This record gives sequence, structure tokens and C-alpha cells, in this order.
Amino acid sequence: MKTTHQNIPSIEPEASTEQAVIVTAEVDSFLQELVEQKDLNLRQAAEFENFKRRSRQESEARAAAQKESFIHELLPSIDNLERALASGASPGSSQFHQGVEMTLQQLRLLLRQHGIETEEIAGLPFDPHRHEAISRRHDPSQADRSILEVFQRGYQRGEKVFRPAKVAVNDRMAPEKASHAG
Repeated sequence: MKTTHQNIPSIEPEASTEQAVIVTAEVDSFLQELVEQKDLNLRQAAEFENFKRRSRQESEARAAAQKESFIHELLPSIDNLERALASGASPGSSQFHQGVEMTLQQLRLLLRQHGIETEEIAGLPFDPHRHEAISRRHDPSQADRSILEVFQRGYQRGEKVFRPAKVAVNDRMAPEKASHAG
């Protein structure tokens, strides 16, 4: 019974042991090369998957940084609209006042849609991790270290401070006159 395979030399019964050893060595060599190629292919596939993941993460991080930068640039405009409303409307400018108020509401909604929130903090305790004290005052009717006035609204994303609020803090130990901190 003689079987032949393509590309694999056949071993005749009268073939010498030397030929059998050579053929076995060649088969072992081919198998080893196959194992090495398979290993190389698996490593390259893993490296490519890692590259795709890193690229996606870097792209997402870049987009998030650009969005955050844009929102930081937008906040002064919101501050100015709030100041315009706080200044009070003069007679005959109610439509203008209403337009500014609607614009401000739309911008606040846009911020909320991107996870940026604000809160009313006047009267709450001062938190140096969330607020920036730019002045201190003495008001015996308020609790010590409470926020008396908000000069610039603060914003946060979840628990992370996006921009600290600039506030005046009650200092019951200070003299009756208001003093300003740098």
C-alpha cells in the first residue's frame, strides 16, 4: 500500500532511516514555522485591537476636552446675560428683558443637557472646594462662614466642580466693617 501526498515526499519501505529522519526534521521545521506564524498573527491582531481601542479613547478624550473648553468659553456670556437681567429693566424695554431671559433659559438648558449644573448657594455654608471667597463681611444675622452674596455663579458636572462660584462669606469674627480678601 503506497500513499502519496502532494508536497510531502513519500517514504518507500526500502528508504533509508536517514531519509526518514530528514523528512521528519522538515515536517517538524514546517510545523514550528506554522506555530510561529500563527503566534505572530495573533499578536498582530491583538496589537491592532489595542491600537483601535487607544485611538477611540484618545478621540473621545479630545472631543470631551473641546466640549469642556467651549463650555468654559460660553460661561462669561451667560454671566453677562445674568448681569443684564439683574440690572433691572428700564420702562419700555420689557420685550428686550424677556428676550434676554429666554436666551438665558435656553443656554442653561443646553448646559444641563451636557451635565453642567448650578445651584442657588446664597445662605449655604462656604465650601472652599466648591466656592472661591473673594470678600468677607460681617452679618450677625447670618451663620458664620455662610455665603452672603454670589458674585459669579459656580457650575459643576456631577460632583466635580466645573467652575467655582465667586462669593462673599460671612465672618462673624471680623469687625462690623466689610473687608475684602485678595
